[in-house]
Amino acid sequence: MRWGACVLLLATALAGCKALPDKPQHQTMYDFGPTAPYEGTVSAQRPALLLPDVEASGILETSALLYRLGYQDPHQLLPYAFARWSAPPGQLLRQRLRDVLGRDRPVLDNAGGAALTRRGATPPPVLRVELEEFSQLFDGPGDSKGVLRLRCTLLENTAGGERLVAQRSFDVQRPAPSADAAGGVRALTAATEAAAQEIAAWLRQP
Repeated sequence: MRWGACVLLLATALAGCKALPDKPQHQTMYDFGPTAPYEGTVSAQRPALLLPDVEASGILETSALLYRLGYQDPHQLLPYAFARWSAPPGQLLRQRLRDVLGRDRPVLDNAGGAALTRRGATPPPVLRVELEEFSQLFDGPGDSKGVLRLRCTLLENTAGGERLVAQRSFDVQRPAPSADAAGGVRALTAATEAAAQEIAAWLRQP
C-alpha cells in the first residue's frame, strides 16, 4: 500500500508538470526581431503625427515575459523565470508602431513635436496608446496564443488644448507555434504587427 501511494503521488506530480509551459533553462532575452523590409511607396502626403511613449501600468512597465494558464486560473498572470523582453513591452510596441505608421507620414516623438511648435508650425495631432494586455494565454497545456489589447486615442492640438478626434480599442490574438516562451514571443510579435497594420488603416480613414 505504501509503495502504491508513492507511485500515485509521483504520477500526480508529473501530470502537474505537464500542465505548465516549457521554460528556458538559462536566461534568454527577446525582442520583435528586425522589421521586415517595406516594398511599397512611402507616402509624404499625410501630416505628421506625434507618438508619445506608450502608456502601461503595473507589471507591464517591466521587461517580464508574461503568460496565463487559462485552463487553470485565467486571472493569474505569471512571468517566465528565465525569459524576458529586451525592454518593457510598451517601448517595443512604440518602436514597431513608429516603423509601420512611418510608411504613411512622419512620426515624431515629444521632442520633435516641441521643435515644430517652437518654429511656429501647427502642432501635429497626437496618438496616445494605452497597453492593457500583453501576454501568452494557454487554453490547454500545448495550446497557446499571444494576446495584445490596447486603446488608441487620437487628439488634435488646438489653442485651447487637446481635443478628442477619435478613440478605438484593438484586441488582437495570434496562435503560438510552440508551447513555450519562444512560441509566446513569436505570437506576440505577430499580434503586434497585425495591430500596427490595423491602427495604420484606422488612421487613414477620413
